[in-house]
Parts: sequence; C-alpha cells; structure tokens
Amino acid sequence: MAIKKQFLKSKPVCKVTFSLPAKEAKKVSVVGSFNNWNAKKAQLKKLKNGTFKGTVDLESGSSYEFKYVVDGVYVNDDAADAYAWNDYAGADNSVVNV
Repeated sequence: MAIKKQFLKSKPVCKVTFSLPAKEAKKVSVVGSFNNWNAKKAQLKKLKNGTFKGTVDLESGSSYEFKYVVDGVYVNDDAADAYAWNDYAGADNSVVNV
C-alpha cells in the first residue's frame, strides 16, 4: 500500500495517488470524507502487475479519513498518516494529511 502526495504550486490542492496491491481483487475503490464514502466516485484502475491505482485531488491544509473497498470489504492503508476511531463503523479509519 502506498500514498503519494504531489502539492500544486498554482492552487491549494494536493494530488494524492492511492496504490493498493490486490492481484486477486476484481474491484477496488477508495472512499472517504472527501467523496462522501461513495465507492463509485473513486474507483481505482487495475494495472498489469495487479496493483490498483488512482489519484484524487484534495484541498491542502486538511485531514481526510478514508478506507479502501476491496470487492466489498473495507480495508485500512498501512501507509496512512494516522488512524481515527469511527463510532459509526466501530473501527479505525485511515487518515491522510495534506
């Protein structure tokens, strides 16, 4: 798992690339506070090596909770900047700080 951040000089935006190795998976999305936890808004593309990858533009200066949805199962990112407890889910969410 990996998170790559690219801050833009022209706008207060950070391009965050989410990568998740999941060779056996059919469908992977990244959901979070930045897209109302909607799996259809940030589907990741499967590369030939079996890694799913996608980029999301996030406003700089904020923190966002997120998880991956791998074939319907919610998964945290072990490369997250932090973790935050979520009472609704009864579990930790990954956090990315930009």
